[in-house]
Amino acid sequence: MIKKKASKKEKQMTSSSSPQVQKKDFSKVVFEKGSVFIHTTQGEGKDDVLLGGKVNLISKSEGAFIDWHPLSECDFEDDHPETDWTVVNTVGYKKAETENISVHQARKKSKYAMTFSLHDVKSIRRSKPDLGWAYLLFTLNDNVSLPALHFHDGGSSVMLRKIEKYVTLTRCPTDIRLFTVTPHNSAALTRSIDELQVLGEHSANYVHNFFKDPTVIMGGFSKVTNFVRDTLSGQPAQKFRPFDEYAELMPDMIGLTIEPSLANQASYEMIAERKLGPRPEVTRGGTVTPNEWAGHVDSEGRIVDVDGLKEKIFRGGLCASLRQEAWKFLLGYFDWNSTTKERKLLRKKKEDEYFCMKAQWKTISEDQEKRFGILRERRNVVDKDVLRTDRMHPYYAGDNNPHLEMLYDNLMTYCQYNFDLGYVQGMSDMLSPILQIMDDEVDAFWCFSGFMDQPGMMSNFDLDQAGMKKQLIQLSTLLQFLDPDLFVYLDSKECSNMYFCFRWLLIRFKREFTYEDISLYWEMMWTGLPCNNFHLLMCLAILDTEKDTMIQEDFGFNEILKHINGLSLKIDMEDTLKKAEGIYLQLRECENLPLAIKEIIEVIPDTSLRDSDSSSIEILDDVVSDDVNGKTGPQSTTTTTESPNP
Repeated sequence: MIKKKASKKEKQMTSSSSPQVQKKDFSKVVFEKGSVFIHTTQGEGKDDVLLGGKVNLISKSEGAFIDWHPLSECDFEDDHPETDWTVVNTVGYKKAETENISVHQARKKSKYAMTFSLHDVKSIRRSKPDLGWAYLLFTLNDNVSLPALHFHDGGSSVMLRKIEKYVTLTRCPTDIRLFTVTPHNSAALTRSIDELQVLGEHSANYVHNFFKDPTVIMGGFSKVTNFVRDTLSGQPAQKFRPFDEYAELMPDMIGLTIEPSLANQASYEMIAERKLGPRPEVTRGGTVTPNEWAGHVDSEGRIVDVDGLKEKIFRGGLCASLRQEAWKFLLGYFDWNSTTKERKLLRKKKEDEYFCMKAQWKTISEDQEKRFGILRERRNVVDKDVLRTDRMHPYYAGDNNPHLEMLYDNLMTYCQYNFDLGYVQGMSDMLSPILQIMDDEVDAFWCFSGFMDQPGMMSNFDLDQAGMKKQLIQLSTLLQFLDPDLFVYLDSKECSNMYFCFRWLLIRFKREFTYEDISLYWEMMWTGLPCNNFHLLMCLAILDTEKDTMIQEDFGFNEILKHINGLSLKIDMEDTLKKAEGIYLQLRECENLPLAIKEIIEVIPDTSLRDSDSSSIEILDDVVSDDVNGKTGPQSTTTTTESPNP
């Protein structure tokens, strides 16, 4: 455990305020947060292990201290009980942050616990935003780096703001995630000015003369006078200068957009100038009618001009009477180039295949199932989910509904079809509208399987949630570029990880719209137009609509999650579709569009040269870091911080 002993001088200072009355020891917790983890190694194999715990910022007579101890050795409740939707359903949890509470009772020390003074900290590094959660890495004055604190449930930005009450944090101009730590005293002035890098010579001479006449010495650097005065007086300094002040003081930074908020942990804080034009107005078309569909079918039943037909479907959707036939093509059950005769043969083959797989799990005896844990587990989960899926819809309402049995059999058979993946919560929501449209057990199964085979869908349900993490990162990347103001606001509320969009992405807005609206959206999405990530643009469109409400009402973390969840069945589908397509067109026509954005909206054909495991934010960050360090990056002479919206 790391703990600084109070120096003799410090002890004298704490007791010298009154020669007759000795000052009592003072200690209180000003911030605490659970679900904070460190990485450690355990066992002979030295496997990497996440050790859960709780972090406290403690104010004492001798200064402020950070304390972290393992969860297993502290007595408090988990902030996040098991929920259906990982993050989205945590709206009602109690925030761990508290003010002015008594310090916890002494406890048995752990070899992993650590306590250190903020005055011993040299720097604090924030994580890249592509990890799914943020971490803080503290480096002490002797250059010893402590284990990183991983905030799985948010709270890193709040903690930094609390820390700023006791020390001054200054962002390093050449490393956007690194903050130097300076105690609140006059001796810190030289270091502070050095870190700002606004003086050409060594700061010591300026500091010496500053005490004689601050206004004269600062002269042309009057913009930082307030910062220096606040540092000397021990008052909290302004976190970061506005961009125009940075540009005036440091001309080399012209052409970069600097987000001044301490809360913004994204790598996109410094980006090359973007020229995001007005958002185009989009006009939607009408639904594809039976006559229009028939016009795309030749004499043998093949679908002709598939691209033209997909364009029509994207523009206006399908007539309800066509969905049972058309969805089989959109979901890959039938080939667009197949004849009517070939489809009949395929249908018979797929029917036999389906009932063969169904028989495999149906014929397992009770005795066998006792020794088949995976099957028992999956059956129990499917049982529970089927009983609560769309029970208000007429197709699934009532007791002893045969459609519920079809839903159950489809999902259990899919476990047999895709044994590695099995059943994951959310699949019942995706199957439900398909079964209702097909009204046939076999056709619904193969259409659902085709849905799961759509780009990115399978990875949504992987155990490691790699697909979901990738989409959240991509969504965050898009929002940073499209609407920096909204991103900064969300980040200040601990929401920049976009977790509140989790349900939207997982089941493609199934619970946000009516059956008719979700059928329209899904058939549009299955065309692959204008890109396979159109669902991300839908998220941006909804957030753009709700932006003013959230900001004007100054929603906090809980309020944002509640508000987003409360949008269910209240979102206007047509307006959202128009806005999402407008965003796509706006981004596509943007000059100097970053490579990562191009890849997300698929305006470049080949990404084979890129590392498939690299996230878009990592790529952006590499480009930004090089640009900041003067290595590479486009030269620009103008900047923009205006809203991209028309």
